[in-house]
Amino acid sequence: MIELNEVAAWREYAEAQRDAGRVLGLVPTMGAFHEGHVSLFRAAKAECDVVLVTSFVNPRQFNDADDFARYPATPDLDRALARENGVDCFVAPSLSEMWPDYPDATATTVSVGALGERFEGAGRPGHFDGVASVVAKLFIVTGPCRAYFGEKDFQQLAVIGQMTRDLAFDIDVVGRPIIRDVDGLAFSSRNVRLSALGRPRALGFSRALAAANAALMSASEARATMRAVMEESGIDVAYADVVDPSTLLPSSDEETGERRALVAGVVEGVRLLDNAPVEIKGEVACS
Repeated sequence: MIELNEVAAWREYAEAQRDAGRVLGLVPTMGAFHEGHVSLFRAAKAECDVVLVTSFVNPRQFNDADDFARYPATPDLDRALARENGVDCFVAPSLSEMWPDYPDATATTVSVGALGERFEGAGRPGHFDGVASVVAKLFIVTGPCRAYFGEKDFQQLAVIGQMTRDLAFDIDVVGRPIIRDVDGLAFSSRNVRLSALGRPRALGFSRALAAANAALMSASEARATMRAVMEESGIDVAYADVVDPSTLLPSSDEETGERRALVAGVVEGVRLLDNAPVEIKGEVACS
């Protein structure tokens, strides 16, 4: 596995792979790898000739300095997992390489507008501008490739897809299913910050999604059910909603069929999120 730290060398490596006729798979990460990341490495390895993983904790997507400072870092384990799972190139650029003006604001920002202002964007102002800006830079440096993202950050995937279409990036964005631990908790780098008491509370996310799927409900019923389960679990609920999976607009009670349930909240000061497909029914009109 080749390890790179400089943007110029990273760009040169990616260009050389394409010049040799190889399909490049990009997996952008913020490090602190878990089984969710590993599933992306394996998917990229199965579908591409070369796998390039980036590891960069992007300060521009954190609106809470303490959250940024406490974000987990496991660089040695990350490199070992990448190597063991067929990653060909591991890129860990420095902060000065990615954002030369930091801590001053960078003049150029990518924003996707309303799609990034709901849900996580509402609770974390500026978050998705930071996400879109750094991913745009990853795409520009890497060039044409297949880029792999997990569906756990469902809104993030939608934002990146919108940006890719709007700016005509020559990138095939690939969303991959959520990977869960044996107890049902979706893998997240932030899970390590949960105590032995906090983790059972965090299972309220997956229980809420399961409850919404247990029987056909209207969108309103599903929202109320998920919120109740989360609150009973001791989660400080940020949102529990049912949305159109393409636009992320809230579903009305007249709609039917498959939608996406999105949940988020705070456990022991740790903000976590989860989601799942949900089948909803429309309200039956009274005669």
